[in-house]
Amino acid sequence: MSVEDFRELYERHVGYVVSGDMKSALADMVQANLPAVFDGVTVPRGDVDGFEIKDVRADGDRRIGETVYTTPDGTIGLRSIWERHDGRWLAAALENFPAEGGRPA
Repeated sequence: MSVEDFRELYERHVGYVVSGDMKSALADMVQANLPAVFDGVTVPRGDVDGFEIKDVRADGDRRIGETVYTTPDGTIGLRSIWERHDGRWLAAALENFPAEGGRPA
């Protein structure tokens, strides 16, 4: 998948998170990795006041998306690592990064 195509997929996924559509957001994830993918990772839970996609890139056979979410509890830098599973690109892992960090888009 090209980076441009991944950006479109990733933007849709971020839209699910921002709108609170967790069912659709979770459907974009490797089901076998749930709930372990959330262990030790801070993710938006509930209202999202704003967001900024910081980076979308290819890393070998993986795709990486980084977004800073603004919530009532503060800012969250969230990186998702996507891989191909059964012909679909799905988020396989999550990591936090400093909200003021990330890579410029």
